[in-house]
Amino acid sequence: MSTVLIAGCGDVGTRLGLTLAADGHHVRGLRRNPAVLPAPIAGVRGDLATGDGLRAAADGVRVLVYAAAADGFTDDAYRSAYVDGLARTLDALHAAGAPLERVLFTSSTAVYGQSDGSLVDEQSPTEPQGFSGRRLLEAERLLLGCGRPAAVLRLAGIYGPGRTRLIDEVRGGVATVPGGGEPLWTNRIHADDCAGALHHLVRLPMDEMQGLWLGVDDEPADRAVVLDWLADHLAVARPRRVAVGDVPARTVPADLAQRRAGGTAPAPGRGAGKRCSNAKLKGAGYVFRFPTFREGYADVIARLDTRGA
Repeated sequence: MSTVLIAGCGDVGTRLGLTLAADGHHVRGLRRNPAVLPAPIAGVRGDLATGDGLRAAADGVRVLVYAAAADGFTDDAYRSAYVDGLARTLDALHAAGAPLERVLFTSSTAVYGQSDGSLVDEQSPTEPQGFSGRRLLEAERLLLGCGRPAAVLRLAGIYGPGRTRLIDEVRGGVATVPGGGEPLWTNRIHADDCAGALHHLVRLPMDEMQGLWLGVDDEPADRAVVLDWLADHLAVARPRRVAVGDVPARTVPADLAQRRAGGTAPAPGRGAGKRCSNAKLKGAGYVFRFPTFREGYADVIARLDTRGA
């Protein structure tokens, strides 16, 4: 079994770490407050923004999972977390003489710029509209050129226990849906399947693991369909339909908000957003625990109801 370092060991990293530890791996989780990490993950205090703690975490590492999150939604924060932080981590592992065999990086579907409802896969052009996608793409290229077997998992909107923004907005009556009848395509993945997909890639033979992967569930879904489904299952009123320009900023998906800020409008008659395909991941043998938002959100709602939320 291997020593695995999860750099930026948050929610998804913790789920992954527990699974890898159950496989028999020695798992180190690096984060600013490692005291919150459950056993058997060995917590290491560190800061990817400064490099503190990286040397102490590097010895003997064979597998690196870089799962950082930016401190804020700014260009500087994204560059620090994804580009500079990754470079520091790779440098620390090299300086420590770590026997690094494979590296995995959690990226985002923000690297794609498509906004016309088109189908997107790993071969699709990456022309991001906003700084977040540009910085993530810069980090991907850094990783894939690091000289080690590497995989990039491009994740869509992550939801799950503790990630209940849409549920809260629908239940609170503040969610709205752009009117007009054309779909606003959204893509998502349950946090358990984020960790599950990473676990699957760690276990794949080296030559099969390398390259780009899309981490999305089986069903790109119109935002209106998702919100209406949530309302029905929460037994509350369905969200109001409003003119696109009147949708409150807090209810607009981040990718659409970036397009608005950049002045890019969806193509007439084609809806908006993109439809991401998980065919490659499923073809490599991964079986989703929550294939669509219906199974995933039903589980989240059941957990909330059990706690009396």
